[in-house]
Order: sequence, then C-alpha cells, then structure tokens
Amino acid sequence: MRPGFLPSGEGITMERLANGLDLVNLRAGQVVRWLAVAMVLLQFVIVLLRYVFGFSSVFLGEGVLYLHATIFMLGAGYTLLVGGHVRVDIFYSKLDTRGRALVDVFGHLALLAPGLLVLLYYSWPTVRRAWAIYEGAISVGGIPASFLLKSLIPAFAVLLLIQGVAVLLRDLLRLRGRAE
Repeated sequence: MRPGFLPSGEGITMERLANGLDLVNLRAGQVVRWLAVAMVLLQFVIVLLRYVFGFSSVFLGEGVLYLHATIFMLGAGYTLLVGGHVRVDIFYSKLDTRGRALVDVFGHLALLAPGLLVLLYYSWPTVRRAWAIYEGAISVGGIPASFLLKSLIPAFAVLLLIQGVAVLLRDLLRLRGRAE
C-alpha cells in the first residue's frame, strides 16, 4: 500500500462516521434556531409587560438569560459544522487544501480537544454538586434551576468535541487525498 493512500473501505467508514457525528450537531442546531425565536418573543413580552402594563418579572428576565446561554452553548458545535467560527490565522486563506487540513488537524488536536477536555474536567464537579442539591435561582424570584444552566458547560464541551472529531476525520481524509 502506498503511503497516504487509504483502502476504499477505510475512507468510506471514516466519512460515514463523520456524517453520523455531524447529525448530532445538526439536530442541536435545529433546536437552537427555535430557541432563538423563543428568546426574541420572550424579550418582546418582557418589554411589553414593563412599558405597557408596568409589570416586571425577574423570572422572565432570567428566562432570556437561560435561552441566550442555551443558544450559544448548544449552538457552538453546529457553528463549527457550518464553518461559522472566526478564523484568526491570516495565512490560512492562502494555503492549499493540504495546508489547510494540516493547520486544522493541529488546531483540533493541540488546541480544541485539550481545551475542551480541561473544561470538562474542571466543570464536572461544579455541575455534579449543582445537581446534587438542585441548585436554585440565581436571583430572588428567578428560575429555580441554575443546575440546568451549569449543565450547559459540559454539554457545550461534548457537542464541540463531537464536531471536532467529525472535522478531524475529514481533514485526515483530505491529507490522504481522499476528500475535497
């Protein structure tokens, strides 16, 4: 077997695995986009209640905060899936397909994965404690479920790791000349 050449079955298997991993974040993205609509509507209701009826609610205000956090935390993997993350590498656009794949492989293995694993490791005890006591509201009169809000941290890390593996698999295929 020549170096850099995958047998046809191995490349197809890697591509299928990457596609399966993509589905996780594709579904998360479909949910998150509806949460964005819900957040806008809730904010509209809050403004209407405050300025038309003179009614203010900490609970509703925290609802916007919870939705906002959920959108960003659960939407990060989807954003990586669709290529929406900001690139700061000024040389990346000038590289060929192989060069881009090399930069991406390095970024995923040396930066993304270790950072997310550290985040998972250090956030897990806090999330576990929050669930153990069903940690309550952030503010008096707020949503009595900050344990759910804290759970978004490991969910963010897992979803982004899943998408990072999918992108990494495709980059490895690109390096071996098996994908566009």
